[in-house]
Amino acid sequence: MADLASRSLLAFALIASLLLCSSYAAAYSDVPFIVAHKKATLNKLKSGTERVSVTIDIYNQGSSAAYDISLADENWPNDAFDLISGSTSKSWERLDAGAIISNTFELEAKEKGVFSGKPAIIKFRVPTKAALQEAYSTPILPLDVLGDRLPEKKFEWAKRLLLKYGSLVSVISIVVLFVHLVSTPSKTGAKGSKKRR
Repeated sequence: MADLASRSLLAFALIASLLLCSSYAAAYSDVPFIVAHKKATLNKLKSGTERVSVTIDIYNQGSSAAYDISLADENWPNDAFDLISGSTSKSWERLDAGAIISNTFELEAKEKGVFSGKPAIIKFRVPTKAALQEAYSTPILPLDVLGDRLPEKKFEWAKRLLLKYGSLVSVISIVVLFVHLVSTPSKTGAKGSKKRR
């Protein structure tokens, strides 16, 4: 009897904890989840200058919309870069769940050196919270601005293709060779069948 009572008490406690956990998860899962990716590419111009093209993609991976989104990427010092096009800061009214927004700008380098950019800051409002929330983008890899680069070798593209697709080509070749060997009759088998007739 005591065993039955303890089992039913344990089952009741388990069900109550599951209900509590599911209601807790439901209350906190209906929020936006901002993920931002920052990428920068160097473009060398014929005039000898170099431009940096920066794109910041902001994704809402959450289950509800984010509001009053603002982006600030003030990590580009004025003594090293001039803003050519776009803006390093931008704002949007709303970012729905599963949606993406982007900001692109272009800078021109003034001085030579290695530059490491810090993450951009994204601020947004969640309807259930009074304070603004913050998210950070990924940082960029160090850029060798106006650095001396060796000219690309003649067969560098072939080397990259071989490194990227070499194993795939070898596996496909082995499969094709196996299918060819299995599907074609052997010469000794063909001679043996002629002699029996």
